[in-house]
Amino acid sequence: MGELQAATDSASPFLAILWVFYPMAALVLLELIMRAVNDDDDDDFQGGKGIRSQEPVYATVPSGA
Repeated sequence: MGELQAATDSASPFLAILWVFYPMAALVLLELIMRAVNDDDDDDFQGGKGIRSQEPVYATVPSGA
């Protein structure tokens, strides 16, 4: 039991709190690397880019609904 007490006394509370953020920092770093590598945002096979329409298109709704 004394070994467990010695092990818990050697870890600082700051290190314990910081240990929680290590996995999140690794995921953020992975996301940033993946975004930097995949800069091609084409979603078709012909190499075209999607263009948003300038005017909004409204759908008609039946008035008796």
